[in-house]
Amino acid sequence: MQEKRSIYNLALPALKEFFAHCGEQPYRARQVMHWLYRKRVNSFGQMTDLSAKLRDLLESRFYLRSLRPERKTGAGDSTHKFLFGLSDNNYVESVLIPASPALYGNSSDRRTICISTQVGCAYGCKFCASGLDGWKRNLTAAEIVEQLLQVEALCSEKVNNIVFMGMGEPLANFENLLSAIKIINASWGLGIGARHITVSTSGLVPRIRDLADNPIQIRLAISLHGATDAIRTEIMPINRRFNIMSLMEACAYYRAKKHQKITFEYILIDEFNDRLSEAVELAKLAKSIDAKVNLIPYNTVEGLPWRRSSEVKQNRFLAYLHKQNVDATIRREKGHAIDAACGQLRLQTMQNKSFAAAHNLR
Repeated sequence: MQEKRSIYNLALPALKEFFAHCGEQPYRARQVMHWLYRKRVNSFGQMTDLSAKLRDLLESRFYLRSLRPERKTGAGDSTHKFLFGLSDNNYVESVLIPASPALYGNSSDRRTICISTQVGCAYGCKFCASGLDGWKRNLTAAEIVEQLLQVEALCSEKVNNIVFMGMGEPLANFENLLSAIKIINASWGLGIGARHITVSTSGLVPRIRDLADNPIQIRLAISLHGATDAIRTEIMPINRRFNIMSLMEACAYYRAKKHQKITFEYILIDEFNDRLSEAVELAKLAKSIDAKVNLIPYNTVEGLPWRRSSEVKQNRFLAYLHKQNVDATIRREKGHAIDAACGQLRLQTMQNKSFAAAHNLR
């Protein structure tokens, strides 16, 4: 008996091939995709324009849902964080972020979802909660796509902007990431435009070049967080493998191939990387490839020593970048009140479960 697999792992050509192999007409694949990504059904039985025999076949070979909603937290500004349980009892997080009136105006209908690509993280950034419990595994394409589907269903919100900036390093799960993006972007899938999809990386230089060579026009963000090798290496071990010079060369290659701006994500940590000397170096890097800078006040993580910069320091840092004609903004963290930094909710849940198990609690 064949083991069931998630139907969300299949792109349209693969589903057509499955139907052809089963002696069914390939056009049935488009019908199924319509039910999955337009109608958002919860069972194969709801696919009423398919025969009962075909629905039974799908039921025997595939399943629809593998993520279990475990917890939801929400701030007064409508930012919501979700913890999902996986079939192997691991956990991942997703965050739904509304538009910022300061950036997009009060009438904007922009809804951004921050999606995870791995359980945990192997890259050990010193300020991040995602890697505190280490790396467990990659998410499948289905588990990546299903985060978006479930968040929309749970919030009754239409997501129109995707950021792969949740738990894990997206480019370390390259093939599954690209498969998920294909489903999210395709007209037979979720139909979200490529320019509304951003992949954020801590700096996997070879994969940045691979992504540049891929024809899909998605956007790239670099989790920079340090403008000099000394600062960046202290908090991001990946900088020992791919230093800032090699990273900037890869960014320049991406810029030349895609003809679109790259964003530098820069967390402002008090008395560490928020000094004016760092702003000077960051401005140089941004201007070298005409990058946009997104300043992010640090979201404090219990057990880590870092603290967010004061608003005075944040504004001074931003003012210097503007003085140097760098396109820069401050993303005032909407999720600070709900521990929205990557991995915090998962870590808390795992610690609570470990405590309960150790003390025979339910």
